[in-house]
Amino acid sequence: MSLKKIAAMVGTSVSTVSRVLNNTSSTCASKELQDKIWAAARKIGYQPNEAARSLRQTKQNLSKLPHISIVLARINALEKEPFFSELFRNLEVELLKQKVTIDHIVYAEESLNHDLSHSDGVIILGRCSHKLLEHITSQNRNVIGIWRNPMNFDVDEVICDGKKAAELAMHHLFSLGHQQIAYIGDCSFESRYVGYCDMLIRNNIPLDYKLIKQTNQTKEEAETAFLELLEDKLQGKTDFSAIFCANDNTAIRILELLQKKKTLLKKHPISVISIDDIEEAQNTKPYLTTIHIPRYEMAHMAVYLLLDRITKGHEEIVRIEFPCRIMIRSSVAAYR
Repeated sequence: MSLKKIAAMVGTSVSTVSRVLNNTSSTCASKELQDKIWAAARKIGYQPNEAARSLRQTKQNLSKLPHISIVLARINALEKEPFFSELFRNLEVELLKQKVTIDHIVYAEESLNHDLSHSDGVIILGRCSHKLLEHITSQNRNVIGIWRNPMNFDVDEVICDGKKAAELAMHHLFSLGHQQIAYIGDCSFESRYVGYCDMLIRNNIPLDYKLIKQTNQTKEEAETAFLELLEDKLQGKTDFSAIFCANDNTAIRILELLQKKKTLLKKHPISVISIDDIEEAQNTKPYLTTIHIPRYEMAHMAVYLLLDRITKGHEEIVRIEFPCRIMIRSSVAAYR
């Protein structure tokens, strides 16, 4: 039995393996153990019992099942990007449900050197350059992208608009009286930054470039950016009552630093809001107010559309946009 084999490979129980592969709960095992279980499942080409019975009944074999490749266009390592790591896991769960085999998992730096022509289809995670997309579509016409904004490429895409997410976050801050709002995150070709700027302009608030910090959206660069902002605030060079972070990864590190500076900032607390709603956002202190991106639904729809295209169910380009919503927790307070 495959579940027993996976359990033996990673040193855990069959019931834990089953809960992880069926996505019954995000807390049924540690992230490290979940990663090991999914890696073992990919290694042995695990398929659910239902698929195995179907194969025996119809005298098919695994090679007849759809095979797809996943391209991680923006990142070099899943463990450094919690949002894409969780989105990737949602994809694995959905592909398993649909009895689809993963051929290749290709990271950004190796994408241009990889042959994807033998896969039935390709899923691209994250914003993709024209050069990379041309390379992929020259090898495979069954392609779908999952990203935050419409790219107007000649492929199917599932999106959740980053600009709208940023506008929702800024609107919440404005509704609580905040006007001096710092931004930490990517500023180059980034819709979340555009949303931040547009909301300031629409509310007749001039852009203060001292409050804008360009980062690669990692915790390390978030710390440097925040400490620079705080130093300027304490020296009276600038002021802000809230920080809008481009992603939860950034915001979580800032909340950790704010806890250490709690006494210093007691009279003038700083609110923090971000985008993604990763699992860790519910375990911060205080709990992180963030914009929820519906990862599971996006993964589900991407797999459905790709399989439909592979089987010639549709030929026109399809774009599906999911709405985002705010998760109001305790990291944002009214301005005082």
